[in-house]
Amino acid sequence: MNKLRNRFIFSIMLVVTIVLLALGVTLGAWSNERYHDFVSDRMKSETALTSWAVLEDGFPEREEAERVAREVGELFEARITILDENGTVLGDSWANPNEMENHIDRPEIQRALTDDEPELRFSETIGADLLYYALPLHIDEQLVGYVRVGLSIESFNEMNQMVWTVMAVSFIVAFLIILLLIARITKQIIRPIDDATKAAIRLAEGDYNTRTYEDQHKELGLLGRSINVLAYNLQQLSRRHQTQQEQMAALIDHMGSALLFMNVRGDVELVNQTTEQVFRVTSKELIGKPYYEVLPSQGLISFLQSVYMTEKKQRSQINWTENYITKVYDVYGAPVLAKSGRLRGVTVVLHDITEQKKLEQVRKDFVANVSHELKTPVTSIKGFAETLIDGALADPVASKQFSEIIWKESDRLQMLIIDLLELSKIENAQFQLNVEQISLREITEEAMALLDSKAVEKEMDLSVKETGSSIIEGDAQRLKQIILNLVTNAIAYTQSGGSVEVSLIEKKEAVELQVKDTGIGIQPQETQRIFERFYRVDRARSRNSGGTGLGLAIVKHLAEAHFAKLEVESEEGIGTTFIVSFPKRHMQS
Repeated sequence: MNKLRNRFIFSIMLVVTIVLLALGVTLGAWSNERYHDFVSDRMKSETALTSWAVLEDGFPEREEAERVAREVGELFEARITILDENGTVLGDSWANPNEMENHIDRPEIQRALTDDEPELRFSETIGADLLYYALPLHIDEQLVGYVRVGLSIESFNEMNQMVWTVMAVSFIVAFLIILLLIARITKQIIRPIDDATKAAIRLAEGDYNTRTYEDQHKELGLLGRSINVLAYNLQQLSRRHQTQQEQMAALIDHMGSALLFMNVRGDVELVNQTTEQVFRVTSKELIGKPYYEVLPSQGLISFLQSVYMTEKKQRSQINWTENYITKVYDVYGAPVLAKSGRLRGVTVVLHDITEQKKLEQVRKDFVANVSHELKTPVTSIKGFAETLIDGALADPVASKQFSEIIWKESDRLQMLIIDLLELSKIENAQFQLNVEQISLREITEEAMALLDSKAVEKEMDLSVKETGSSIIEGDAQRLKQIILNLVTNAIAYTQSGGSVEVSLIEKKEAVELQVKDTGIGIQPQETQRIFERFYRVDRARSRNSGGTGLGLAIVKHLAEAHFAKLEVESEEGIGTTFIVSFPKRHMQS
């Protein structure tokens, strides 16, 4: 705004300067012309008087001409020159006539007969600028000579200089006075505009807290008051808009479903936090790029293409597998249309129903597996019991053999029921641990002692290795149950002559339990399902070993109850390692 003020002042002062200069030049020229006319009239009068003095007693000779020239020159304070009709100087009040050349060709002599204006000419004789005027001398209408008057222009120059000096001083004084007045008036006018402009710029930048100066003058203060009212209204609107925007952003970001919006060209313009988590990318990697280049699922891309082509709402279920994990999403897509009906973009919502699908599948598998697991021993018991009733009791060998089979199958059935009840108890919300400080090494050795006979039957090596301290807070019986299930599982899936190693490694905030075997291993796609109920990697092997298929499910729930981290590392044909990381201090203690 200072630039505007300076330009405003500069423009006004430029006009004022031009006007003053024009006025000064006009007055100076007029004054110079008036003084020149005055001097010309004076010279004409003095020349006429000199002509009268020269011809008073007739045309003089040289000596008389010199006397008359000196006397008149002293009287008029001018240079008086008397010439004959041939231009020869007879007398000169400022020079010796004998030393001067003939003046017949001088401009003032040539112009004498025309009675023109005086001629300004530099005199080489006296070395000065003089204003000359000459008149012809006639006696009885016969030209007898010339009389010339030369007046120094020094006084003319002094007068001219004085006029210009007075005008210059007046111009400077007037210029300064006008400049001060213009600067003050401009400041009063520009200040409200300047403040209003700055306030408007801050408003445009989004600073609605700004206020501007309100001038006391009614007209000048109106702009500032209007700006302040506008700023207040914008501030209120901004607060309401910001509140609504924050609420909308919080709603979008924290909704459980992934949300995307693509413009009419297919470029992603809006995503929420759930979208970043689903696709494992940041919003910067998605926004501004075509959906068909950044979305990982070909099924989702095809679904969006269908919405774009039909411009109708659609719903579908899409599966895609990432890192051996299959995700299932309920996808809803809808076109965004303007009032004119023109397509502006497409919005899509993805709701993760993987757990629901998994629960449905687990429920189906559980019913099928329980039915299958119960059917086998019940069928065996019923069949052999019928055989005994039909007469096999009379045969001591057959009756003993059938009775042992019935006992084994009933024992297996009892173990299955016990494990189901145990798993149900662990999953119960009222389930609590008996937390105390215990040594994992002692519990591990107790568990290994119980399983030593099974290892001997398969000629397997069981070993326990401890690195650091294995003291933690937990439920001793439940921890022993975890170790028993893991080691039993390792023995069941390891060939004869193999080995099972249990390692206890102390970490900074935890103790890590590792159960490593040299068994058949697990395929990568099965590692996520081995903790499901009744899921078996090798069904025939585990059933023959007497397992119920619930051991790892129990391990998972007991590990979660201890806030432990459970991991599996396996390579098919090489072996499997179960890693359970127990925190040293129980989080609920």
